[in-house]
Amino acid sequence: MMRLTLINRTVNSLSKLPNDKVQEVSDFTEFILKKYEDEILQKGIHKLVSNSDSFQFLKDEEDLYSESDLKEKF
Repeated sequence: MMRLTLINRTVNSLSKLPNDKVQEVSDFTEFILKKYEDEILQKGIHKLVSNSDSFQFLKDEEDLYSESDLKEKF
């Protein structure tokens, strides 16, 4: 279904609801929007860090320990 059709159908349904239910739907949409914005922000930060050379030294660091250093294996 196209976006505009869904929006129109939702608005039509909302117009039939009492005020307290409309407020509930509004709160829920704000929650979803906040969650979506946080997800976009997190992906952007991840992309910046991934493409950055700031932590390149961690990739070049040699391993200090190996499995042979373990006393017990679980």
